[in-house]
This record gives sequence, C-alpha cells and structure tokens, in this order.
Amino acid sequence: MIERWGGIVARRPWWVLAVGVVLTALAAGYGAGVFGALSDGGFDDPDTESARELVLEREAFGNKSIDVVAIYSDDELVATDPEFQAEVEQTLASIPKSEVTSVVSWYDARDPSMLSKDQHAIQVLISLEGDSQDDFSKSYDEVAPKLESDELTTDLAGPWANYHDVNELASEDLARAETISLPIVAVLSLIIFGSAVAAGMPVLVALVSVAGSMAVVRVISEFTEVSIFSMNIITLIGMGLAVDYALFVVSRFREELAHVPDDKDGVRRALTVTMATAGRTVLFSGLTVAGAMASLLVFPQAFLRSMGYGGIAAVMVAMIAALTLLPATLALLGRRIDAGRIFPRIWQSLNRRRAVDADQGAGWARIARAVMRRPLVYVAVIVVALLAVGSPFLGATWGSVDHRVLPADAPAHVATEKLASEFGAETSNASILLRGADQAEVAAYTQEAEAVDGITAVQPVDQSGDTVLLRAIWEGNSQTEQSQQTVRDLRAIDAPPGAEVLVGGLSADTVDLLASVADHLPIMGVIVIVVMLVLLFVAFGSVVLPIKAILMNALSITASFGVVTWIFADGHFEDLLGFTSTGYLDATNPILMLAILFGLSMDYEVFLLSRVREEWDRTGDNEAAVVAGVRKTGRIITSAALLLIVVIGAFGLSGIVFMKMIGIGMALAILIDATIIRAILVPATMKLLGNWNWWAPGPLRRWWERYGFREEPAAEGPVRDTSLAGTP
Repeated sequence: MIERWGGIVARRPWWVLAVGVVLTALAAGYGAGVFGALSDGGFDDPDTESARELVLEREAFGNKSIDVVAIYSDDELVATDPEFQAEVEQTLASIPKSEVTSVVSWYDARDPSMLSKDQHAIQVLISLEGDSQDDFSKSYDEVAPKLESDELTTDLAGPWANYHDVNELASEDLARAETISLPIVAVLSLIIFGSAVAAGMPVLVALVSVAGSMAVVRVISEFTEVSIFSMNIITLIGMGLAVDYALFVVSRFREELAHVPDDKDGVRRALTVTMATAGRTVLFSGLTVAGAMASLLVFPQAFLRSMGYGGIAAVMVAMIAALTLLPATLALLGRRIDAGRIFPRIWQSLNRRRAVDADQGAGWARIARAVMRRPLVYVAVIVVALLAVGSPFLGATWGSVDHRVLPADAPAHVATEKLASEFGAETSNASILLRGADQAEVAAYTQEAEAVDGITAVQPVDQSGDTVLLRAIWEGNSQTEQSQQTVRDLRAIDAPPGAEVLVGGLSADTVDLLASVADHLPIMGVIVIVVMLVLLFVAFGSVVLPIKAILMNALSITASFGVVTWIFADGHFEDLLGFTSTGYLDATNPILMLAILFGLSMDYEVFLLSRVREEWDRTGDNEAAVVAGVRKTGRIITSAALLLIVVIGAFGLSGIVFMKMIGIGMALAILIDATIIRAILVPATMKLLGNWNWWAPGPLRRWWERYGFREEPAAEGPVRDTSLAGTP
C-alpha cells in the first residue's frame, strides 16, 4: 500500500503538493482562532466528592470558596487609618458585581487573622462567580485589574492568582522555548543534513504539523473542553516528530538515490523504495505515538484529555505531511535535495570515509559487535544501573499546583509568601457540606471534626434549610501529605443518620485527583501496552520484539522518573536550575510524560527494527541483521534525538516547575533511549534471544505472512524466503 502510494506521489508530485498547500493554508487560517476557544481550567474530575461538594455548595449558597486573597498594605498608614479604609472600600466598590459572589474585607469580618502583625496590611477574601473552572478563570481576569489600588500596595494570592500566573507564564515560556530552540535546530539541521535544501525539510513538515494540529484542536473544542496547555504539546510533538520523520525519509531517499540512474525514472524508483521502507516506518511510528497519546483520553480531567487531543492531532498531521508533502517535494527536487551544501570538501571526505567503512568499519557496527560478544554482562549492568537511577521514584510523594510551581518573583508567589510572613503561619481549609442534618447533629459533627488531629477550628459559613456549610481550618500548606491526611480523617467521620456529608476544598481536590489518577492509570497502561503489542506485531511479525520493546522503554522512563524525583521532589540543584522544590511531584506530570515518552521511544524502536527486519528477511542471520540495523540507523537516531532534545529541553528553561520538570525529564529519557537503549541494550538482548526475536505462534505467523504490513527488502542481495521466519 505504501509502495503504491509512493509510486502515485512520484508520478503526480505537483498535484499532491498543490492539494497539500491549499489544505495547509485553509487549516492555518481556521486554526489561528483556536486560542479564543480554549479553556484555562480542566483540572478537576466532576465525579469526585470535592467536585460534587462544590456543585451543591454553589446551588445552595453560591460560591463560598476563597478563590482570591487581595492584600492591601502601606509602609506608613495602618489599617485603622481612615485614608487606608477609604481607599480599600473605594477600590472594592469598582469590582463587577456579576463576577463575584462574595467580597469580605477585614473591615467586615474583624477577623484577627486578616490583619497583619504590624497592622500595616489587611486581607480581602473574594469568591468568584462561575459554574466551571473556565468560568472562574474568566471572572478572575475581569476582577483582578479592578482590585489594583491607586494608593496602596496590592498583592493577589489564592488559587486563581496562581492559575493565572501559570497560564500567563506558560504562554511566555512557550514563545521563549520556540525562540531558543528554533535557531539551534536550524543550525544543527544544516550540520546533520549537510545542505540547506535538505535542512529545510523538517521546517516544511513542522509548519504543516503545527498549522494542521491547531485547526484540528479548534474543531475538537467545538464539542468538548480543551485546555490552553494543548498548544504546548502541539509545539513539542509537532516540531519533534517533524524533525524525526524528515530525517528518516530524507536519509533513506538519499541512500536510494545512490543506487539508481541519474534520471527521472531513477528518482521515481528511489522515492518508491523510500516510501516502502522509511514511509512504512513513519506510518507505524505515527500510529504508535498517536496510540500512546490516545491513552490520555481515559482520564476525566479535561487537562489530561486535552494533552491527548493535541498530541494525537500533532502526530497524525506530522505523519500525513511526511507521507504526502515531503515525498512530493522530494520527487520534484530529486538530486537537488543536496543543493546548498555546507562545507562541501568536508562532506566529500566524510562520504569517501563512509564508503570505505560502510560494511565493517563503522563505529556503530563496532559498538554492536562488541556488545554482542558479552551480551549478558551488558544487559545485567545496564538494567541494574537504570533501576538504581530510577529508585528515587519509589519514594515519590504527590500533590498538585500551588504557588511554589511559579518563579520566586511571580506576583502570586510573592503574595503568598507575604501572607505567610506578615499574617502568621500558612493555613489550609476544607469546605464541609452537610445535608439533611438537624442542629444537634451538626453540632455533634462539628465537635468530632474539631477533634481531628491538626484541626484548629471548624467555623460555620452559611445555612439554607437543612443544608449547612462549615469550614475546617488547620496550619500548613494545602498540598502536604499531612493536609491530605486531614481530609481523609474528616471524611472518615460518620455522617449523621440519614444525612449526607461532603468534604471539598484545595486539599480535598488533591486527594481526589490522586485517587482519580490511580483509578484510571491501569486502564491507560492496558491501552498503551495493547496498542504497542498489536502495531509492532503487525509491523514485524514477532510477539517477542513488542514485549521486549515495552520493557526497555519502561526502563528508560523509570530512570527518567527517578532523576526528576531526585531533583524536583527532593530539592537537588534548586539554585542551579532556578526553582523552589515543592517536596512532591504534580500527579498529572508523570502521566503526561509517560504517554509522550512511550510514543517517542517507539519512534526510534520502529526505525531501528525496520532496518533489522529488512536485513533479517534478506540474510536470515540474526547477528548480522542487528549489526546492519544499528550501523544504518545509529547516526540518524542519534541526530534525531539530538534535535528532539533541543526542542524538548528548551522547556527546561521554563520558570514554571512542572514545565521545567517535563523538559528536563523527557530530554534525559530521550538521551538514554537513543544511546544506552538503542546502541547497547537492543543489540545485547537481540543477541541473547537469537532467532527467538522473530518468533510468533503458528497461527499468528501465518496470518502475518499473508496480511502483515511487510517492508520491502533491500535492493541488493538475494531475498530470503521468510515463510518460516521466526522459527528458532
């Protein structure tokens, strides 16, 4: 199928290119409006107790959560001065009433905790109007500017101040990452591809991928909530896979051009073989990455699902562009793909050296042969080393977003630190909603709640009929394990007979997030594993290779998770990397990294095994096939990984801790995967397994021989009869 498509593209390149350009232009125009359709929320699971508590609370009382804490201060005036009070009241009077449900200042409550120790600052507690997280975000955007005082220093803290700063900085960091990574990728592409024309091919695929993905996501946003963070995934995966796919296709096209006459028919033959080989690799790579990203759709949080939407869109558009526009362009360019050579004399020297080393002297082949002389030693050492590196992950603790994910100079971070330093120790709270309980039962429940370890107060907030809202308060950050345990202890209190009790709030949100992730993670794992097993079997006709590939990918990801735990949860290199450790990992980040890394790791696995399978079909010699596969793909995989590390690693410069963690963690995993795994562990394990690498049960083997998506054999040498391939 792919070979036939290659022939069509080779004969009709202008038609393919024209249709592709028109569709890309339309997608770019439509997709440009995607930002106005995206959500700033999507972090909650609507079926959890905390989410249900919030819904019922709003129905009974309106929103009573403390969404924003405004701090007004002055170096000279104290809060009791008439000028101070007048300025606060005048500022608060400008707040749009339709965007808030409650505004309570120290002047209203006279709560000592809302007045600073030196009496030069007060707090104002604000509850926002809305039915969803996206509504709250929009309300905050309307309210925040009105809270700024002309005369007093104003600081805004609270969850929605944190979220606002995260969203704003994420957009800035995305632009910064692109600004930093694109010039580096351009220079490296020139060096790796060796010519200006060839180096432009990743740019072509990347532009189409990003434009097309944004259009797809805009369509999806018409039917469901899509987070603004999906744009980060589109950039990361779209640019990353554009580089990979362009490298795979252009490198094979150049290789095939060397074996055909210097005419149009030769170019067509080269492109047809390229599509049957590298094109097949791109197809299966795209499907595996898309399958891995699709596993995120099982989560109820719109934030995680949005990453899945963006990832699937990016990889599928990049794959389609690499199988349509890229080969059409190559068909038109032909040997002019090498136009604009940089350092031509150096390239001539390198090409002569490669011609001499092509069969037996290449460095990658030497590494593979050395590894396969002592495969058991290499496997044992590497597995133990990677597990040791990953061991800190076993002790990881979990939480969610708070002010510490922001840079120290971010406004919400500064405001939260000011709360702690000027108003006393940081406190957390939980909203407790009781329905169907009488006054005596509410009083009895309140006493039990006050007896929970750590609780300092349980205050009545509001009452409507038989529905009562209480607020439990304790000292400490809302994301600590102790705060999470406090929520669990509150929920362990028996409800009064015939009554319902729901516990919500920030700490409860985190407890429910962790439970939701734990419930859905096994389903995600099953989806990823089944997709990988099926697609890799269809690609290579073996049930052994897919299992081995999954295990090796798990090793590299585990090592990466261990490093990010050691750095970001345990607090190493804080000054060097410029962040404040939260002492835990955000529960959603490893999930996101897992899906992306499993997909990207399979990208290199498919490319390597495709060349190994090609040689195995030709020779029937397992060791020779592995050596040839490593030799022919080593430079390309390393180059692709280097470019991808630049793209992803640029996110490591983000001021937001979880963005920094994703950038550093994924860059490290890709580095391990492209070097230790592909160059050492793959040859070692394939040597140990021998012909068992290609084994499949009889019925499956016969099905694959008849229907499997086979790669065309290399042009040189006799073609081996594979009707018994896989029989040890």
